[in-house]
Amino acid sequence: MAKKDAPPRWDRKMQQRLARGEAAALGELYDRFASLVHGLAHRVLGDERAADGITREVFAHVWEHPDAYDPKQGPLRTWVATLTHRLAVQRLRATETAALAQAGHGSTEELERKVRHASVAARADYIVTSMPAPLRAALELAYFQRRDYRQTAADLGVTEDEARRRLRLGLQLLATAHDTGTPGAPPGYGGAA
Repeated sequence: MAKKDAPPRWDRKMQQRLARGEAAALGELYDRFASLVHGLAHRVLGDERAADGITREVFAHVWEHPDAYDPKQGPLRTWVATLTHRLAVQRLRATETAALAQAGHGSTEELERKVRHASVAARADYIVTSMPAPLRAALELAYFQRRDYRQTAADLGVTEDEARRRLRLGLQLLATAHDTGTPGAPPGYGGAA
């Protein structure tokens, strides 16, 4: 069994391939993480074109600086999500600061509130997409399809106790979206970054 702090083999190999300049590695990385990157950027910025721009920036940064990823700090997925979050928040601050200056009103407190709200929402999205499939499926049935725990159990083919357990655990994970420094979540999520 591998050490708990050892990065997954795919992450290490991907970093090595990127460092060698393998264009195919960038394509694989893009295929694997583009929807995550674009979704997080869109969640923070609320703008499709801006999210497209952040997506390009993230993958350009990864291509140009593959050694910036430290496998000892966590999974490649988390590093990419953290980079996305940081760049999207920087863009949001720059855009909103320019808009406030042009309009001549508003406050930095209002801007920081907006940034915090966007950060929590993006972190919640990241948590949901990262949680185990059985927990995610239970939450999706209960909250998006408005099933109660009995209907959720029937739809999933599990006992009612198991459905309640999955819902409770999924909600506990989701509740950490407001926390800062939660293990397994990208650093900076939940705070103003």
